Amino acid sequence: MRRTPFRKEAETAGGPDVHHGGQPRHARASFRSLRTLDSLKSPGYRFYFFGMVGQWGAMNMQMVSKSMLLYRLTGSAAMLGVMALASAIPQILFSFFGGAIADRVRKKTVLQVGQIASAAVSLSVALALTTRYLSPENTGSWWVLIAQSALQGSIMALMMPSRSAIIPEIVGPERVMNAMALNSFGMNTLRLLAPAAAGFLIDLAGFEVIFFAMTGLYALATVLTSFIPERASTGTPMRRRTSTFVDIKEGLSYVWHEKSVLSVLAFTLLVVVLSMPYQTLLPIFADDILGVGATGMGVLTSVSGIGAMTGSLIIASLPNRKRGVLLVASSFLLGSALAAFAFSRSMPLSLGIMVFVGLGQAGRMTLGSTLLQSYSNENYFGRVMSINMMDMGLSSLGTFFAGMLAEDIGIEWAIGGFAAALAAISLLSLVFFRRIRNLE
Repeated sequence: MRRTPFRKEAETAGGPDVHHGGQPRHARASFRSLRTLDSLKSPGYRFYFFGMVGQWGAMNMQMVSKSMLLYRLTGSAAMLGVMALASAIPQILFSFFGGAIADRVRKKTVLQVGQIASAAVSLSVALALTTRYLSPENTGSWWVLIAQSALQGSIMALMMPSRSAIIPEIVGPERVMNAMALNSFGMNTLRLLAPAAAGFLIDLAGFEVIFFAMTGLYALATVLTSFIPERASTGTPMRRRTSTFVDIKEGLSYVWHEKSVLSVLAFTLLVVVLSMPYQTLLPIFADDILGVGATGMGVLTSVSGIGAMTGSLIIASLPNRKRGVLLVASSFLLGSALAAFAFSRSMPLSLGIMVFVGLGQAGRMTLGSTLLQSYSNENYFGRVMSINMMDMGLSSLGTFFAGMLAEDIGIEWAIGGFAAALAAISLLSLVFFRRIRNLE
């Protein structure tokens, strides 16, 4: 049975002339309707949220450190694309299994296993740097980063569906958009702080410090996640199924017949493929175009977090209405801002543009995930989110092609062309794609 979108919040009873303590009732209703931190009232969500802080910190440090390290070892945009491809393949292959696992196994356990595995992978790179195996003097040692990307892609594919699908179980259906927006706000707060810190530490102390720090943050995330109540769920009990492949087939069939879910998945997938390559290829802008190095790259990434934080807080405060229009508008903003960034030669101008890039990203991520969970049956949350998580793999595939394209036509035209296509598709969708536009 199709799950309907969340009902609108009940209006406050009584007319506008009813007073309480000298305050009009409509004024009190307006204040109460601004539920920016509503989900944090749930103890289970508080443990989840703060448990994710370590993971968000490590992931945002990795955004700067891994691609910058590979670019300095190889000096090749194509190799950045190869690294993205190494991450893309397992994410595409294993995402369906991650979704089936999320609907079969306790999601908290999946999160902790994934965090422990991520810590081990980061530690292996830190040790390779410390022993100087991974260094410019050891030609070909860049394979360590390719292998790390493949392992991390596998971990993310198996873990991420559980990370998203656990949220409705913790907070209940009415708070999902608020919880997802606060999730985005927390992640983007770390995007504001962690990349700039990583870039500074790279220039000050070297890459190995960053990878040891990432190891510690993943370990911290594992410890904090353990305090999520074992049964925070408000949903139905988990059911055991006889075959993972049957689960995957059922999930694909469900998505195919739920046209609203299919439309959101298709649109967000296209947005991610066209917008995300810039993150992996950002070292080229930082080193070769803007000339600001690792510290400047960290600052660029962090400044995008300002826009993302702002967008997340705005979305957390909004009612559950017109979310389809907001999703498309956010994607148009993201594409337009990235196109402008691609051709900027000024660091101050680029910093200003990155605020709008972050704002568009926050809208795309939060609203896309919220709509999927709003219009999906709870028994299929994990598998629907696993298909959504495939966009990470396919975006890495897009990065591979963008990197190869940059070798021929230049990084500006590669990223700028992708971004312009995104802006055009978003504008056309807003005008002609009624199914997306009408989603509440």
